[in-house]
Amino acid sequence: MLINFSSSCTCPPSSSYFLRRLSNSRPRPLKPRTHIFKSLSSSVSYSSSSSSKTRFLYPLAKRVDYRSFAAPGFDFGSVESVLEAAGVLTAIIIVHESGHFLAASLQGIHVSKFAVGFGPSLAKFNANNVEYSIRAFPLGGFVGFPDNDPDSDIPDDDENLLKNRPILDRVIVISAGVVANIIFAYAIIFTEVLSVGLPVQEASSGVLVPEVRAFSAAFRDGLLPGDVILAINGIEFPKTGPGVVSQVVDVIKKNPKRNVSMKVERGKRDFEILVTPDENLDGTGKIGVQLSPNVKVTKVRPNNILEAFNYAGKEFWGLSYNVLDSLKQTFLNFSQSASKVSGPVAIIAVGAEVARSTVDGLYEFAALLNLNLAVINLLPLPALDGGSLALILLEAARGGRKLPLELEQRIMSSGIMFVILLGLFLIIRDTLNLEFIKDIL
Repeated sequence: MLINFSSSCTCPPSSSYFLRRLSNSRPRPLKPRTHIFKSLSSSVSYSSSSSSKTRFLYPLAKRVDYRSFAAPGFDFGSVESVLEAAGVLTAIIIVHESGHFLAASLQGIHVSKFAVGFGPSLAKFNANNVEYSIRAFPLGGFVGFPDNDPDSDIPDDDENLLKNRPILDRVIVISAGVVANIIFAYAIIFTEVLSVGLPVQEASSGVLVPEVRAFSAAFRDGLLPGDVILAINGIEFPKTGPGVVSQVVDVIKKNPKRNVSMKVERGKRDFEILVTPDENLDGTGKIGVQLSPNVKVTKVRPNNILEAFNYAGKEFWGLSYNVLDSLKQTFLNFSQSASKVSGPVAIIAVGAEVARSTVDGLYEFAALLNLNLAVINLLPLPALDGGSLALILLEAARGGRKLPLELEQRIMSSGIMFVILLGLFLIIRDTLNLEFIKDIL
């Protein structure tokens, strides 16, 4: 019923690289309340040189590009932040696979493998008749079962083989990975509420400039970190938000090598400044700044445990809504949003940016990854949990008659091949979009 790797039956791999770029989740309107929903962290930042969108209020060393209207660009930054982001991604994969593993083990179902990644093993050990391994390609992971393994000494009619279990038992095993990610996401948010509190944003007019890159057009023409752009080419910005930042980015992109007039607030002074965008290879303008909505962030902490559960619940449902809405928009506008699908390289790059901002940003990054992984794995596609669930539901609809084993293996094997090829493509594409790689090229 599940994916068959070689001769062994495996739970569908956790497909972390199918995640949409997290920043494309839409933040809900700002309201004067103790809870506010954010897509990644506590704010959004943009770079007009690559039209990027991340979620930081504070100056960062580089920029991340994952807006639909821009050529993507990523920067790993410090080694420490990269390791933190990679650790978060690995932990989420382990949690997902542990859900499958525990659901099987607690029901007495035989398990033969627990792997993080795919391909050849880099390191492995055996314990209690289970092979634990780390594999070469970081595209997810899988739990293996000895159902069709010719090397297994377990009788084919053993009632504790997964394939011989009732439909409900198999459904529990397959769906347990998704359940584990959902529980983990809530636990992360609850921990954030108790440890650092929830960020609350208070909107102000204009667009904040957290960072100006050295020797960029903005640097050359006098923009400074901390400036607030109140208007551009006569367009006033009475309210802040992602749409306002997009307006600034669009004007800059459309005016390479032409003067762009900006009304800037610096301290208590307002004045006009002319910036001449440099030209990108694709003919668009860039000025080399990060931009973010001009918001003030405060932290709200619960007064008691009940209030903590209340805050965590609101945040959890808000993030869940955004993930589902983002996925819906992907399918409704697939031709425009297909480029927003990210691989592990891009996810770690985004996570590294988040890790360099605030602790609460890393909390929310981890929660969003969990929810994305849960939702994506429920899609009824071969090689995903949802694909295996669909086969089991088909079996139930056929009155308990399974599809021929060879047909199931073909379906799942083709799905696995597609997943691996897509993952490798995303790794190569996202690697080429790393800032230092782009600079070299």
